[in-house]
Amino acid sequence: MNILGISAFYHDSAAALVRDGEIVAAAQEERFTRKKHDERFPQNAVSYCLEAGGITSRELDVVVFYEKPLRKFERLLETYLSFAPRGLLSFFRAMPPWLQTKLHLPREIDKGLHGDYAGPIYFCTHHEAHAASAFFPGPFEEAAILTMDGVGEWTTTSWGVGRGNRIELRAEVRFPHSLGLLYSAFTYYCGFRVNSGEYKLMGLAPYGEPRFAQLIREHLIDLREDGSFRLDLRYFNYCQGLTMTNVRFHALFGGPPRKPDEKLTQRHMDVAASIQAVTEDVVLKMAGYVRRATGLQNLCLAGGVALNCVANGRLLREGFFENIWIQPAAGDAGGALGAALWCWYQMQNNPRRPEGRDAQQGSYLGPEFTPWAAREKLDAMHAVYKVYAQEEDLAEEIAAELARGKIVGHFSGRAEFGPRALGHRSLLGDPRDPDMQRRMNVAIKFRESFRPFAPAVMEGYQSEYFELTAGSPYMLLVAPVRPDKRVEANLEEGAVSGLARLKLPRSGIPAVTHVDYSARVQTVSAARSPRFHAILTAFARRTGCPLLVNTSFNIRGEPIVHSPGDAYRCFMCTDMDVLVVGDCLMRKEAQPRMPGAAEYRGQFLAHD
Repeated sequence: MNILGISAFYHDSAAALVRDGEIVAAAQEERFTRKKHDERFPQNAVSYCLEAGGITSRELDVVVFYEKPLRKFERLLETYLSFAPRGLLSFFRAMPPWLQTKLHLPREIDKGLHGDYAGPIYFCTHHEAHAASAFFPGPFEEAAILTMDGVGEWTTTSWGVGRGNRIELRAEVRFPHSLGLLYSAFTYYCGFRVNSGEYKLMGLAPYGEPRFAQLIREHLIDLREDGSFRLDLRYFNYCQGLTMTNVRFHALFGGPPRKPDEKLTQRHMDVAASIQAVTEDVVLKMAGYVRRATGLQNLCLAGGVALNCVANGRLLREGFFENIWIQPAAGDAGGALGAALWCWYQMQNNPRRPEGRDAQQGSYLGPEFTPWAAREKLDAMHAVYKVYAQEEDLAEEIAAELARGKIVGHFSGRAEFGPRALGHRSLLGDPRDPDMQRRMNVAIKFRESFRPFAPAVMEGYQSEYFELTAGSPYMLLVAPVRPDKRVEANLEEGAVSGLARLKLPRSGIPAVTHVDYSARVQTVSAARSPRFHAILTAFARRTGCPLLVNTSFNIRGEPIVHSPGDAYRCFMCTDMDVLVVGDCLMRKEAQPRMPGAAEYRGQFLAHD
């Protein structure tokens, strides 16, 4: 049975194809259209999934959408009516997309499948899709399930139990009380874009002190013993307005929201640290209650809040659960995969036989390019490259360049599904280089210098560098750097505050050690990613260091690269030194000048 799951019309549209319970393909629309967080119908992602499955839309058996639009529309209408006449402008802005598209999903799906699909269309709820994406691909026969995000139809947080081929959601928190929206309110207040800047807020938090945390607990959130909570809506504007916060909120934290181009101050860093601390409080309180209520030792997580890898790492260290598995595409994109799996197991009642390892296939579920297709794209752009016939020779050459301090763009194999680059669409660097973080942030990513980078480490070596024994293949756990790998802080550090702390060395792997001695770890196995593991192995032989800097292959404001052409353009418009596409290696100095590259680069430098 071929089941197509779709998420669309809100944030990160995506499609996923499941055949007889096996995940065949999954991709986000933004990768194809180059529009970040593209919310339109995932036409390109659907076409890719069908092509990867070797079928046409006529051969689909079921299409499943990741939420119930009528329930969501009901919530919008009730909210607007509750706050009327306030929110009239927001209401008029929201209604046209609903009346034109979102209330006519069968029509939109039929149009997206070119009128060739004649089978049933099912709808699961938003948090059922999240729960299904968390449990069904996971490695456990039974597990507690916790989903946390902004909002689905009405639900913002839910918990339940998964056993065999069934999931049962037992409790929920409902809109307008939302942990995801609370965190997004602070994202907005600190001058970052909602639904994309939450990573920035999390990265900024270690530069501050949580001196506002108690203020948040006293005024904004009432956290109860079972992990449920209520927000004081007098401080927020998201129910009725076009902003997340209001003047009461601003007065509480000592000033208006930061504008995106304004300088970050210590106050903003302290605010970020405070909401991060409170978020961790809520996650731990929920998880502790769910552990007691279910008695289960395994936990599965999904929803946008599950991408808060700092909270995830702390949850693992607290030891409420022996094992934790987090859906790599935990946000709305993963809802497409969850919807398809929900149909196969929950609706069709098919057996499920977990084998002790997750079925996500490393989350390498996106498109790949054959060597011939990649070279054709590169030739069209007049790229100068060398072809390596042997994988081991290419891995050795990449490792040699990395050891010389070069920044390497790596494009190979199937693309990752989810927000993290896991080695197949990645920028790689030497973690021992104290200037690597600044170079990657400023000269390649064109983004804020404070943003941390993740270490990719050979599976089995993570406990030598980090306080982490579990595997972390999807880069969703933050762990402390081991004390014996740290560098004693400068005696004058007490006089250094804010972003100046970035310049103080923290360990022998400074490029991946955040200012609080933490790191967002990815463990790499030879079974799931043989090329990336071979590069790490070759680098370890040369340097004695079994890890590399790994960050997504893109420029600020753009999605991760999709095609060899995207990769080459990014290579030529930045200070990247080396590009690898499939079996082809390119060095910057050998390339012809690309028309428009300087202008493209200049728009980012001028903005900064």
